[in-house]
Order: sequence, then C-alpha cells, then structure tokens
Amino acid sequence: MMSKHRHTFVEHYGELVAFGMSREVDENSLRVYLQKFSDDDFTELLIPRLTDGEITELFELMNELMHRHLREEEYHLYFLKDEHREPGSSCPT
Repeated sequence: MMSKHRHTFVEHYGELVAFGMSREVDENSLRVYLQKFSDDDFTELLIPRLTDGEITELFELMNELMHRHLREEEYHLYFLKDEHREPGSSCPT
C-alpha cells in the first residue's frame, strides 16, 4: 500500500531555519519544525510526556487553525486525504 502522507520538505531543505528573518524563512522554518514534530519517533517520545491539558491545547489550536484557514474541501483533500468523502461531511468541531 502506498503511503498517503509525505514529509519530504524537511529531507531536502538545506537553508536557514530561524524565525524573524523574513516571511519566507519563517514559512520554511515552520514547515521544517512541523515535519520534525510529526516524526513517528519524536511523537512516540513526546506525547506520553504531555499533560492532558497540553494534549487538549495542542489539539484545539490545530483544529482552530484548520477551521480558520481551510475550506471544507481542502480539509478533506489535504488533511484527511479523503478524495471520496460523504456529501454533507464537514470540518472537525
């Protein structure tokens, strides 16, 4: 089975990782951080150390950002990787 998710940016990006230099550097640095943050080995290490409140806080922040910046179709196609979703499905609450 072919994987639906990719984390290739972090593997090929060789430029500056910093924040506050420029919008472009900030965006690229955030992509690197998010891809490193979601690495299976890293999440296996970090998640058990999070408090219940930290887990909820992170989950709610991610959902809020998706609600604010994604159309329903984008949420299903890019986040859920669901090209054949049920009519009337909506973004998470």
